[in-house]
Amino acid sequence: MTPAARLQAAIDIIDKIRDGNAAEKALTNWARASRFAGSKDRAAVRDHVFDCLRLWRSAAALGGGETGRARMLGVLRHHGLDEAALFSGQGHGPAVLSDEEAQAGGEPQGFAAWDLPDWLGARFQAGLGDQAEATAQALRSRAAVFLRVNTLKTDLAGAQEVLAEAGIETQPHVLSPTALLVTEGARKVARSEPYLTGLVELQDAASQAVVDEVPVQPGQRVLDYCAGGGGKTLALAARLGGERVFAHDADPRRMSDLPARAERAGANVDRLTAPKGEFDVVLCDVPCSGAGAWRRSPEGKWRLQPEDLQDLTKVQASILQTCQGLVTSGGILAYATCSVLVEENLEQVERFLAQNGGWECLSHRQFLPEDGGDGFFVACLRKG
Repeated sequence: MTPAARLQAAIDIIDKIRDGNAAEKALTNWARASRFAGSKDRAAVRDHVFDCLRLWRSAAALGGGETGRARMLGVLRHHGLDEAALFSGQGHGPAVLSDEEAQAGGEPQGFAAWDLPDWLGARFQAGLGDQAEATAQALRSRAAVFLRVNTLKTDLAGAQEVLAEAGIETQPHVLSPTALLVTEGARKVARSEPYLTGLVELQDAASQAVVDEVPVQPGQRVLDYCAGGGGKTLALAARLGGERVFAHDADPRRMSDLPARAERAGANVDRLTAPKGEFDVVLCDVPCSGAGAWRRSPEGKWRLQPEDLQDLTKVQASILQTCQGLVTSGGILAYATCSVLVEENLEQVERFLAQNGGWECLSHRQFLPEDGGDGFFVACLRKG
């Protein structure tokens, strides 16, 4: 496919998304119907689509319309690219721009310049204050690729050496002592020997930093209550030197790959369908809006509605209440989200403390996208 043909494919997919189709479904359907497209073509089209989703409102303003064609034109203008070269009408590419299209569009105003719905822009301002605009702007760009070095098998320098031999260049990142920022060869990671043998795991730097904040020690009973795919479970296991970590998720299917990943990493993980008894440390990385990770899943900021946020905060509060009963006296309940919204973070913790006597907050920390990783929040609460 030519660059122009890739752009036209992205335009068609964006129109599907605008009509209500989920982005992943629209991309999958296009790929199945486009057997001629190679892996590089699919990756390029995906990049176009996700770039447009990150810039959904500002692209519409710059392109002078809300169609896929207008929005992709806006994306090109945002990046200062030659629109005429791609809207050429050649090689299955987009038709030549009309005079009206060439003259349409202008600079986005208000929260459109932040690429947020107005109601979310207001929430950002209320919760993040002076940091609101920088956070919103950071979410408009592509996220970096990070690896977690598995200290059960190697150290930072050793991992960097074997990654370099596989054509993957990295550098340490300040957010976590186990974090490596991939600077070259990111698409090679999932097929590389260091990844397949458990020397490294794909994990955002701030996600790693969340685990670093949780005070765990060898010999403790540690539970990852909302384990999902198990990234934090494996990071906890590494911090415990390979000792057993318990993992639970409301949907056990999310943990289906965890045994194989744990074996590859040399970690000891025990999956639980119904945790019982008491634990020294319980981590609950609760379901949330994902507002801190909208660089990776930008569709979320356009799908989320105020009532969805209200429902999520109720689920989060319920999980906190459940988990507090699993913590032994003197133990730690670590509450985490991948959100930057105060309703899901500090306000949730303050509400829990007000409703449950005998608990104290030892620490809380908000990681923002401009720190380098995704936006995460973590608070460590101790049971009296």
